[in-house]
Amino acid sequence: MKTAVIVTTYNRPQALRLVLNSLASQTVPADQIVVADDGSTQSTAECIAEFQGKLPLQHAWQADLGFRAAAARNMAVSRSDADYLIFLDGDCIVPSDFVEKHQRLAEQGWFVAGNRILLSERLTENVLASEAGIHAWSTWQWLWQSFVGGCNRWSPKLFIPGQIWRKQRPTRWQQARTCNLGLWRHDFDQVNGFDETYNGWGHEDADLAVRMIRQGVLHKEGRFATAVFHLWHEENDRSQTQENEARLKTILSSSEIQAKRGLSQHLG
Repeated sequence: MKTAVIVTTYNRPQALRLVLNSLASQTVPADQIVVADDGSTQSTAECIAEFQGKLPLQHAWQADLGFRAAAARNMAVSRSDADYLIFLDGDCIVPSDFVEKHQRLAEQGWFVAGNRILLSERLTENVLASEAGIHAWSTWQWLWQSFVGGCNRWSPKLFIPGQIWRKQRPTRWQQARTCNLGLWRHDFDQVNGFDETYNGWGHEDADLAVRMIRQGVLHKEGRFATAVFHLWHEENDRSQTQENEARLKTILSSSEIQAKRGLSQHLG
């Protein structure tokens, strides 16, 4: 199984550097890593250049025309020929067994929705300043950070074995977030990827999950196996949230499977 990690970023090279460092420390490395760059400046390109030769890395850049994460991800996927895709945000550091755990959970007919540990502003500043290797922190270190207010919780760091319990909510789309999402490329193709009519922050990942479930690809829990460490950031501009919510409601009440404007635009 050839695996690609699609990392979405926008003008946060310090965070991206830590994410790429964590991807360079995997027990089972990804076959491809494609940075889906939503219009960053040269400093991000310089950060990516540092890892060329160390990682199987590509830089997929689009012009900065506002928040267009759906288009950036579709473009990045079009540059990959991997069988399995893992979507990750450029401010989400991953543990050393992240790719390995996603591969173990990968199963035909299912997508895997993981979760995250949210770092506090204070801990994030310290991690960025020191470039701390938090991807290698133990469960006990995260327990301590939870106790002192460095993160919102520590329990996602735990691993719970088994597969059956992970399939108890197969049609639940609400927990699918592209900061930590694994799926098969052929399933992504079948629904024409992300819908690029979503502009601004919010709900393009929920839209994808709804259409995939409608296609017959079901939700599998990635919790207690694939948690990521999400660096603090100021809240994104949500001025277009109302329009995106309206788009999602329309999809929920329809029978649509294919994205209106999606991956096909980027394929030759």
